Amino acid sequence: MMDIRFAPLEGLTDTIYRRTHYQHFGGVSKYYIPFISPTQHHVFTPKELRAIGPEHNAGIPTVPQILAKDAEHFLWAADELAKMGYDEVNLNIGCPSGTVSAKGKGAGMLRDLYALDSFLHEVCAKASVAVSVKTRIGFESPDEWPEILSVLCEYPLKEIIIHPRTRTGFYKVGTLYPETFRRAAENKLSLVYNGDLFTVTDCASIQAQYPGIPLMMGRGLVCNPALAREAAGGAPLEKQELRNFHDSLWEAYCQERPLDQAHSRMRELMIYMSCCFEAAHKAAKNVRKSNPNTYEEAIDRLFEHELACPPCFSQQGIGL
Repeated sequence: MMDIRFAPLEGLTDTIYRRTHYQHFGGVSKYYIPFISPTQHHVFTPKELRAIGPEHNAGIPTVPQILAKDAEHFLWAADELAKMGYDEVNLNIGCPSGTVSAKGKGAGMLRDLYALDSFLHEVCAKASVAVSVKTRIGFESPDEWPEILSVLCEYPLKEIIIHPRTRTGFYKVGTLYPETFRRAAENKLSLVYNGDLFTVTDCASIQAQYPGIPLMMGRGLVCNPALAREAAGGAPLEKQELRNFHDSLWEAYCQERPLDQAHSRMRELMIYMSCCFEAAHKAAKNVRKSNPNTYEEAIDRLFEHELACPPCFSQQGIGL
C-alpha cells in the first residue's frame, strides 16, 4: 500500500477541509496542519487553536507543523502539542514566502546553517515529542544541498520531507532538482518525497525510482481529491462524488463561518478543482466572479461539464 501524506497548504487545507476530505476520500496516512508560528508570548492564537485543537481533529491522523527560528519558542509549542496528544511535530524550513524567509524562518533558515545546526541540536535534545522536518534543497541554488543534508543527517529526525526545489523556485513547474532527492536517498534516511505529484503516473514514477518511499501531495490532491486513493490502486475520481465533496464543504463552511468567508474559501478551492473539468474555462471564470448569492448557480453550470481524463492540476490551467 502506497503511503501518501497531505501537505499543509496555508489558506486551503484547514480543519474543515481536512475533516471533509477524510470523510469523503481518505487514502491519506497523515494530514499536516498548516504551520503555527509561536512567539515569545507563548500563547496560541484563536485561529491556531481552531487548527490544532484535538476536538477539531478527532479520529483524523494529523501532524501539526511549526514555523520558528527560536528553539525556545519551538520547544514550548511542541510541549503544548504533546500535551494535546500529538506524537509528532513537523518543523517547516521550506516555506518560500518572502515575508517568512526575510525573518529567518521557513526557507530563510537555510541561509544560516550554523544557526540551523544550533537550533536542531537544542530541539532534538529537549523535545518531548518526535520531530520531523519539511525542507527545500537550498535558498538560491541546489549546490547548497550537500551542506544542508549534512546538517540534517546529524540529528535523530523522525522523517525528512524533501521538496527538491530552492526557495527561489517557489512552486513553479519545471524547477525541481530530482538528483538532490537521489543524493539523500543514498544516505538511507527516513525520507518523504514532495513536489509536482499531479497524476497517478507522477506517483508511479517516483515509486519506481524509490520503492516504498512515502509521498506527500499538495496542489495535485487539492485539485483532484481522489488522487491519493487512485495512486494507491483505488478507484479514480467520479463527478458525483466530487459534487458531494463540494457540497459538504460548502455546507460546513456556511455553518461554521460567515457567508462571505465561506464563499471566499470555496472560490479559492474551486480555482484548483476547476482544473478537473474539460473545456470549462468560461464556467470556472463565472465561479471566480461569483458572489455569495450567485455562487451555487455558477457551481451548477460548472458541474454540467465532464471531468477531464485524468483530472489534473495545471499551473497553466483554469484560473492559474
